[in-house]
Amino acid sequence: MSLATQHIDAAVLPFFDGAFSDSASEATVEVTNPSNGERLLSIPAGCEMDVHRVVTSARRAFDCGEWGEASPLLRARTLNRFADLITQHASLLDTLDAGEMGKPVSLAALNAAAAAGLMRFFAGAVDKVMGDVFSSDKNSFVAHRRVPRGVVAAVVPWNFPTFVAVLKFAPALAAGNCVILKPSELASRSALKLAELGLQAGLPAGVLNVVPGLGETVGRSLGMHMDVDMVTFTGSTAVGKLMLQYAAQSNMKVVMTECGGKSPQIVFADGIDLDEASDSIADALVTNQGQICSVGSRVLVQRPIANEVVDRIVARTRRIVIGDALDPSTTFGPLASAQQHRRIMQYIEGAQTEGAKLVAGGRSVLRESGGYFVEPTVFTNVIPTARIAQDELFGPVLTVIPFDDEAEAIRIANSTIYGLMAYVWTASLSTGMRMAKGIRSSIVINAAAPIGDGPGHGFSSEPTRQSGIGVEGGIAGMESYLRRQLVWLNHA
Repeated sequence: MSLATQHIDAAVLPFFDGAFSDSASEATVEVTNPSNGERLLSIPAGCEMDVHRVVTSARRAFDCGEWGEASPLLRARTLNRFADLITQHASLLDTLDAGEMGKPVSLAALNAAAAAGLMRFFAGAVDKVMGDVFSSDKNSFVAHRRVPRGVVAAVVPWNFPTFVAVLKFAPALAAGNCVILKPSELASRSALKLAELGLQAGLPAGVLNVVPGLGETVGRSLGMHMDVDMVTFTGSTAVGKLMLQYAAQSNMKVVMTECGGKSPQIVFADGIDLDEASDSIADALVTNQGQICSVGSRVLVQRPIANEVVDRIVARTRRIVIGDALDPSTTFGPLASAQQHRRIMQYIEGAQTEGAKLVAGGRSVLRESGGYFVEPTVFTNVIPTARIAQDELFGPVLTVIPFDDEAEAIRIANSTIYGLMAYVWTASLSTGMRMAKGIRSSIVINAAAPIGDGPGHGFSSEPTRQSGIGVEGGIAGMESYLRRQLVWLNHA
C-alpha cells in the first residue's frame, strides 16, 4: 500500500504534542464523497475534553518559547522546509480535498501548490515586521515591540481546505504563535496531513495542532476556552457573530473573521471588452462550483449591453466538464454536501416564485452518480432586494441586475449586509476611481487576471459590514497575529 493510500485510509483523530491521540468523544460524524454520495469515513464529533487537551499542548509549547522565541532565521528556514513538503505532497493534499468536498483535482487556483507559495511568502516575511521607536525626552526610551499573541485557534471552512488552512496558520506561525487548527467536519484529512508535514519540517511538538469535530462542539469550545488568546475564523456571518459572543463570554480573546459575501460584478457600456469581462465573470462562477466567499454572484450590467453580456456568460458556462472531482478531466465538480445541494436547489426554486427569469441551468444533474451536482445557473429579471440577490448562496448561481448610471450601480452594490469584494469593468479611469470611492468593500477594477503575477501574496484586504473584522493577507495580515507591547525605559 502506498503512502498516499495509507493516508487516505487513515483515521481522523486529534493531533497534538506531535502525535495522534484518540478522541474523548464517542459520537461520530459520517463524511460522504460528494461526487457519488457514498460514505467515505467517520470522524469524531469532538468534545470539550478534546479541545482542552489540545489547548494545553499549545499553551505548553508557547510558554516554553522554543518556537516563539526562536530566531527569525530559524523560523524562516523551518517554514521554507514546510513549504517544500507541501509541494512534494500537493497531489495527495488535492486528492484528499477532492474526495471529501468536491474541489476538482484539476483546479489550479487555491490548491496545495498555491498554499506552498503562500507559506514561502510568510517564511520570507518573518524578519520583515518591525516595531516602532517613539520620539521622547532625553531621559527615556519608548518603543513598541511586536510580540506573538500566544495560542491561536484557526477555524476554517470546507471550500479550499488546504489553502485556507495555510492562509490562517502560516502567518500565525511566522509571527511566533502556536496554532490549533479546527477544520470543517466535511474536510479534515488534509489538515491532519499538514500538521504531520509541519512536524517533519521541524516545528516543535505542540506548535501546530489539529482538533477535528463539529462546529457546535469543537468550534464553540475553542471560542469559549480561557487559554486561547485569539480566534481567526473563516465561514458564515452567523457563526462569525457567535465567535464574537464566545470571546465576550470568556476571556475577551481577539477575534478575526472573514465571513460571507455577495460580491457585485459591475459592467459598464463604455467600450470594455465584453468577451473578456463575460469570460472572467463566468469562469469565477464555475470555479469550485461557485463555492467561494468572494465570487461575483451579482452581475450589475448597464442596461444597453445587458442582453449581450448575459448571452456571453451563458455560452461560457456551457463550456465545462461536469463530473467526479477526482477525475483530472473534470472542470466542474459537485457541491460539497447533500445539505448544500438542497439549499441551492431551494434558492433556485424560490427565485422563480419571486419573478426571476431562469435563462440557463437550474437543474440537479448526474443524479445517476449519486453525487450532488447542480449545473451553472443564470437568472435575469432579478430585483436588487430579492433573496437570491441578497443572500450568500455559496453555489453556481448568478443573478443579473440592470442599471442605468454610476449612482444606481453604487447604490445596488452597497445594498446588501456584506462588504467583502467588488469587481468593476470599465474603459474609463475616472469611472473606475469614482466606483472605488463609492463602493464600501475592497474592489478590483477590470477584474481579469493580471498580466504577470501582480503583487503575488503581498496584498492584504479588510472586509467591512457583516463580511468580517480584521486584515488578512500580506505583511499587514501577519501583523494581525502580533500584539504591540509598549516598552518604556526611564534611564535618567
